[in-house]
Amino acid sequence: MSIVPPKPGAVIEVRNPGTGEVLGQITAMTDERITAAVGVAQEGQHVMAKMPAHERARLLQEVASRIESEKASLAKMLARENGKPIRQTQGEVDAAIRIFRGYAAEATRLFGRQIPLDTVPGLERHLAVTLREPLGPVAALVPFNYPVELYAHKGAAALAAGNAVIVQPPARCPLTLMRIAELIREAGVPAPAHQVVTGEVRVSQLLAQLPGIAAVTLTGSTAAGREIARLGAQTLKKVMLELGGNDALIVCDDADVKAAARAVVLGRLARGNGQICCAVKRVYVQSGVHDAFVAALLEQTANLVVGDQLLDTTDVGPLIAEQAAQRVEAAVRRLVSDGARLVAGGSRRGAFVDPTVLVGVPNASPAFAEEIFGPVAPVARFSDPAEAVRLANDSPYGLHAAVFTRDISNAFRIAKLLDVGSVMINGSTALRAENLPFGGTKDTGGYREGLHETVLDFTRQKTVVVMDAFE
Repeated sequence: MSIVPPKPGAVIEVRNPGTGEVLGQITAMTDERITAAVGVAQEGQHVMAKMPAHERARLLQEVASRIESEKASLAKMLARENGKPIRQTQGEVDAAIRIFRGYAAEATRLFGRQIPLDTVPGLERHLAVTLREPLGPVAALVPFNYPVELYAHKGAAALAAGNAVIVQPPARCPLTLMRIAELIREAGVPAPAHQVVTGEVRVSQLLAQLPGIAAVTLTGSTAAGREIARLGAQTLKKVMLELGGNDALIVCDDADVKAAARAVVLGRLARGNGQICCAVKRVYVQSGVHDAFVAALLEQTANLVVGDQLLDTTDVGPLIAEQAAQRVEAAVRRLVSDGARLVAGGSRRGAFVDPTVLVGVPNASPAFAEEIFGPVAPVARFSDPAEAVRLANDSPYGLHAAVFTRDISNAFRIAKLLDVGSVMINGSTALRAENLPFGGTKDTGGYREGLHETVLDFTRQKTVVVMDAFE
């Protein structure tokens, strides 16, 4: 995929996490190859920066069309290597198509401004305008959980703004992105302007350090984000981070408990196999409806089908790897050890984890404060909405939160008090629309990613002043 000639290196096998079947291999690139790719990206940057906006828009539309022509095979490949059920990977590929088309439109809307100088005494006769220019080569570090969709947000935005992009796909499931990279080349995007570098953590760390990279965009863990920010600071590059989450869902006494339970099931237990940063990860239920909510949650959880991710009937597939499932299993054990009661699931078979519900979770449990990346729904009780807000905010993360209530004034009152990036009222936190700003506060990173935000973040402003423009 990279235009840098391949050299021998360590081989990483890509496997179906459910069956262990070997699906392909990638080479872990050496530091020399990655450094060479960054050098080549400078050439790609010049080409993209000179390209008219209408041509960038046309190329992105062509990429979208080529992805659409192969969406069935791409979705199947993604399901096989990632573990998400096929219906969900189909939705992910559809999202990527929309995102490429959205950024095609944004490429033609990189507007500057005219700034009046008659606000400053003595400058009344001068004219100032700003121009949007490409920022420079962008390193796009893509996570395993939604690789195609999140790559589209990063790669398409960089190209739309007139930049070269170097993509690091996730080592455990890179194959679908590598095929998309081929489609991008076939669509006519200049080869130096879109390269793929493969490997594990060392690749992203090197990209963050190299001076030829103008910006790094990462979706990943908070620990990874801190390290990338530290390394990027050495060359003062722009670092955009969308990191971990521990989303709280608050169910008030007047809520529709069946709808609230459905939000947990569809937005946590059966969405991305629980491996999604904006999933419901903590559930706080007011005492008056606690038992009714738990009963609804257990009834709906019992109907979920765990199994082969390639079957349309499957709701929950394997996690990305058996080690990931082991970490989830250990987190459940810690919750139980802290006093929680396991009422559904909890079993692990290889990379598969049965959808798990725990009740009576102590708010002080350290495991409750952690981000559990799997199909686990811990439920705690509260008596007063102010207490629920305090508990929800008592987290290092601040991505999304949700509140279920029939009182819209109460919903907005709670929403204003929650220290998060987005609040869903009577819905799941597992919501991401490409035209909304997506991101959070505190250890979630502070960045916002979306069609209207990211493309601007991949540009820089230049001010031009025409002296004595007005007589």
